[in-house]
Amino acid sequence: MPKHYRPAGKKKEGNAAKYITRTKAVHYLQVSLATFRRLCILKGIFPREPKKKVEGTHKTYYHMKDILFLAHDPLVEKFRDIRAHKRKVKKALAKKNRDRADQLLSRQPKYTLNRLIKERYPTFVDALRDLDDCLTMVHLFAALPAVVGERIQVDRIHNCLRLSHEWQAYISRTHRLRKTFISVKGIYYQAEVEGQKITWLTPHALQQVLTDDVDFNVMLTFLEFYEALLGFVNFKLYHSINLKYPPILDPRLEAAAAALYALYRYIGSGSGTSFGTRAITSGKEEDEGGKDDKRTNESELRLAQLQHQLPANEPGTLMHLMEDATTVADEDEETKSCKNLFKNLNFFLSREVPRESLLFVIPAFGGVVSWEGDGSPLKETDKSITHQIVDRPSQGHLFLSREYVQPQWVYDCVNARILLPTEAYMVGRVPPPHLSPFVDNEAEGYVPEYAETIKRLQDSAKSQVLPMPGLDEGLDDPLNLLAEGVIDRAEANEAAEKKRKLMMLEKQHHEELKMELQGITYSASLSNNNLPEPVEKDEVMEDAKEELERAAEDARSMSMVQMSRKNRKLYEAMQIGIERKKETNKRLANKRKSAQKASKKE
Repeated sequence: MPKHYRPAGKKKEGNAAKYITRTKAVHYLQVSLATFRRLCILKGIFPREPKKKVEGTHKTYYHMKDILFLAHDPLVEKFRDIRAHKRKVKKALAKKNRDRADQLLSRQPKYTLNRLIKERYPTFVDALRDLDDCLTMVHLFAALPAVVGERIQVDRIHNCLRLSHEWQAYISRTHRLRKTFISVKGIYYQAEVEGQKITWLTPHALQQVLTDDVDFNVMLTFLEFYEALLGFVNFKLYHSINLKYPPILDPRLEAAAAALYALYRYIGSGSGTSFGTRAITSGKEEDEGGKDDKRTNESELRLAQLQHQLPANEPGTLMHLMEDATTVADEDEETKSCKNLFKNLNFFLSREVPRESLLFVIPAFGGVVSWEGDGSPLKETDKSITHQIVDRPSQGHLFLSREYVQPQWVYDCVNARILLPTEAYMVGRVPPPHLSPFVDNEAEGYVPEYAETIKRLQDSAKSQVLPMPGLDEGLDDPLNLLAEGVIDRAEANEAAEKKRKLMMLEKQHHEELKMELQGITYSASLSNNNLPEPVEKDEVMEDAKEELERAAEDARSMSMVQMSRKNRKLYEAMQIGIERKKETNKRLANKRKSAQKASKKE
């Protein structure tokens, strides 16, 4: 054979060598299509879009490097062993050899995804960045009905419920929750962990029905990976606050369907790696046969000490907050404000309100929650309750020492970071519009009326007046000082004149800043101030504004000339969307003005 012999056929170059179709990839790996999909999901491999599809536009393409990367993964061989093992079980059942089938089922090949988690997420921050879809999927399956014999195993649903409760307990007890919004799809939450903003969606607490038009095999493959990922994240987060993982919960609370509250007790007690382990490992080393007894004694000791620290008959101890889940030095200003929003407030939840959501949100902002049922820290008749969350007129006794509000009040207070007035949220009234905290009203170009009201309440709550640079004088009202007897009338007149001058200087300062933003120079502003009529000054400002708009339009035209056709079409589509948004905002503003005029006439 010649030294430089090449087999007959066309040599593959370019896209033909870089990309491979899905059918050829399945034949190359010698696996089934379902197994190939599963491998791609677990390894994070997705289809590609080559510039030139050499085998047709109707086929799915993968990068050849990804397929080679997949071929050398040990998981492929493990899936082949599982497939061969299933064939042996099927063959034994076909021969009616039940003993052989049971023996094979007891030795079924197993695998873990720990290596894949470390491979796909080298650092903990990488895992947090990819946690949005993971949390949404886990919370979705946690809300599905756990029915034996269905397409989804009961153990998977219980595991998702456990993982979601552990995540919520950490976020709530460390006060990491930042935003929440109730929509038709469900309830949106956003938390900030290790500087990463994580947003997820939880379904409403309604009866879920499994439909036939959803491919649950693909979803269960994603869920398998997400369960492993969230388990790693929870392990890291719990150890960061010196807590053992997985937690050991109070069986009484678990029996009362209050697993999330049982986790609050676990975190609140500070049950870390210290008290249980020290008490048991202080003795001599035990032999191999005593390890099981050692673990049992450790679990019993931890649970006993937990119940001793938080006696069930003492009011409020079940809701004992962890004061120092994170050190004070690690808490930023936003975490401190979230921690003290509902401080010293006790809430009681009625039956009809979303208990799981409120049990997660209220403790995250420093409140104490009670409900009707076993495990509740406070009874409904307790006089220390300040707010009762109701969603329909109460049929029982009304307590004058507490306020009855709708659940929306809690979520609006969380997003506004202040305690809003409760008059608009009382039972029987139509509450104000529930504004989304994920929308930037200034960027959208339309600020709802209730958003302006909340802004005024926030400014009033802060009670901060920002003076002009270089002016440190106070702006206390002279009339109030005169009424309190602090100053006499002459001093009050002098203080009023001084305040008036300061306000005029502040107004002039703001006008100069506004003119500077509009591109008017200081010399031009001085010449405009000497104009005899203020109308001429407005005309000069209008001319400067038009000149700036013309310059921007010229720059935009020049940039469009240099654009490619694809980018120019994309830019034009963006401009159409912007114009539509402006028209929508204009229509909303006109509708708001019409409503205000109608209300004034009435």
